[in-house]
Amino acid sequence: MTSDIVAEQLKQLPTNPGVYLMKDSEGKILYVGKAINLRHRVRSYFRSNHKLSPKTKRLVTRIHELDFLITSSEQEALILELNLIKKYRPHYNVRLKDDKTFPYLKININEDWPSVYITRRPQENEGRYFGPFASAHTIRQTLKVIKGIFPFRSCHKPITGIAPRSCLEYHIHNCLGPCIGTVSKEEYTEVINQVILFLEGKQEIIVKELKSKMEKAVDTLDFEKAALIRDQIQAINRVIEGQRIATKVTGEQDVIALANDKDQACVQVFFIRNGKLVGRESFILQGTRSEEPEQVMTNFVKQFYASAPYIPLALLLQYAIKDKVLTENWLQSKKGANVRIQVPRRGNKKQLVDIVIENAYQSLEQLKIKQLASSTLLTAALTEIKDALHLPNLPIRMEGYDISNIQGVEAVGSMVVFENGKPKPSHYRRFRINTVSSANDYAMLQEVIKRRFKLSGTKSNDISASTTWSILPDLILIDGGKGQLNSVLTTMREIRFNTIPTASLAKEKEEVFIPQKSEPIILLPSSPGLQLLQRLRDEAHRFALSYHQKIHKKRTFTSALDTIPGIGPNRKRALLKQLGSIRAIREASVDELATVKSMNKDLAQRVKEHI
Repeated sequence: MTSDIVAEQLKQLPTNPGVYLMKDSEGKILYVGKAINLRHRVRSYFRSNHKLSPKTKRLVTRIHELDFLITSSEQEALILELNLIKKYRPHYNVRLKDDKTFPYLKININEDWPSVYITRRPQENEGRYFGPFASAHTIRQTLKVIKGIFPFRSCHKPITGIAPRSCLEYHIHNCLGPCIGTVSKEEYTEVINQVILFLEGKQEIIVKELKSKMEKAVDTLDFEKAALIRDQIQAINRVIEGQRIATKVTGEQDVIALANDKDQACVQVFFIRNGKLVGRESFILQGTRSEEPEQVMTNFVKQFYASAPYIPLALLLQYAIKDKVLTENWLQSKKGANVRIQVPRRGNKKQLVDIVIENAYQSLEQLKIKQLASSTLLTAALTEIKDALHLPNLPIRMEGYDISNIQGVEAVGSMVVFENGKPKPSHYRRFRINTVSSANDYAMLQEVIKRRFKLSGTKSNDISASTTWSILPDLILIDGGKGQLNSVLTTMREIRFNTIPTASLAKEKEEVFIPQKSEPIILLPSSPGLQLLQRLRDEAHRFALSYHQKIHKKRTFTSALDTIPGIGPNRKRALLKQLGSIRAIREASVDELATVKSMNKDLAQRVKEHI
């Protein structure tokens, strides 16, 4: 219900562009937004027929009063909105995690003897900045790599050129020694310029210059200097090789993708310069629950580039952003050149975005693992599972099971183990299904369970038991619903292990089923107990799927070898034995294939033509 204050304020709203602030009964700012027409935008929140997301509906119920600031243009409103979000960090805004300034690498080229150092406060017209970096750790690693290649000074003492002695950095060739006068300003400036080129992704230019200097050193018989330059070139080439990416792109662009999970999103940014990956960073956005991916991407782009000292000529995005033209114009005004925002649909750029998407999902998974790995949270999760599932003890050891097959073909089962809430990969086990030929997941689960517990021998709950099979779990979790659970319970009774607590977790609604209870147990999506069960379930699924794909690929490829005239079982075994893997055979040259025992060039050519 709209408060009297808000109802009156809605009548007085101007039609100008500007920023609006929504506050609760205590005056706390709940949300900051911008509008080209304040009256139309703010009133839309309170129309009975207006479609609002669940998150926005919750916001509206808490609004007690409104405030607004008029601006001269929508672009000015955009800048003001970003500053207010950063200042107040409203709960209902999508916002970058941590109220801090991101770290940058700074080179103050106005100094006589510049160094490269970390700063969190970039200033306009005061040197060159590179970043931002997501954390102090990643920026320190970058600085370490640069310092290992380029001998610039890392001290902060005044440089007079007449110091009585140099420091250790000079003696191990990590500094040119300007403090003792062993290098001219021109020579030192050349090193700093190389650092700038390196950070811009223009390493080939540096390598070309260094090769010329190395040749001159060799001509003058200065072999020690030539050897140092050679090592420098090799170090740069190693970095270049690590920066190569599978797709070919030209120019400079930042590639941005995200993975969303409940109330947070992990955004991955790849910095591409001259077709090389010169850096990548992960950022966490909070307040993303119920938000569309396009809105999350929009908020990230605005907040990230509001403080970025460098903006590329192109942004390649996973999702289109709202206010695209406005944002491009804003970025253009900051850069002083045209900036294009694209969502690639095909070609090399789409391949590159796909790579970043996969990295975003992997980063999100790692983040969830770290969050769940804290001892306090794990204890809370295990306690919640014990109470919700009515277990006799804390589920210190949990085993998850899943089946993977294609219409019953090449079916496999998986068993994964979590101890104290953490994965224990050394206890994971895989099963080839032997007794079930049709697509019957229930029967396959029964076979896996029967084989697992028949191998256990004597019953024991001792984690230090002599074999992993003999350790019994405190909880068995099946991927599936009530049907999968009942099939497993039948088998557990048959083999007389039915005293072990067993449950199943259904994917669609994340419902937990336990024996002798007709209705599922519903845990809150944000609860640590459910998240731990989901991780166990998902890990069992991943482990089963990876094993099934491995078997399927091997059999498919082996069948292809069987169809090649002249390649029988012995030659097939020889190929696999010498080259070691399916991929190696596919990628080997004709000459390499011909060196395999009992092979020749004609047969090798035949293999290449078929695969």
